[in-house]
Amino acid sequence: MMARAQITLEPEFQRRARQRASDLGVSFAAYIRGLVVRDLSHPKAVAGIESIFDLGSSGGSNVARQKHSMIEEAFDFEASASRRRNPQLDDESSPR
Repeated sequence: MMARAQITLEPEFQRRARQRASDLGVSFAAYIRGLVVRDLSHPKAVAGIESIFDLGSSGGSNVARQKHSMIEEAFDFEASASRRRNPQLDDESSPR
């Protein structure tokens, strides 16, 4: 058994919905019923927070244990790159 429902739409949405129903060859009411049925028939899956874990591979690295050496390596690399760009820095940093 069907239940009767009344909805209120902005005029532009009602015009477009009626036109869409006409294009599909169905009544306005059938079009609206179809939208409701389609929306409610396939509930959206809600992902849990655990879905963000194990998304990728770390490649075997362990940043927690190696962070100090990784930071030191990054600073050393940047310092050597800076010296290559500005050779006079070597002269200024050398003890006199």
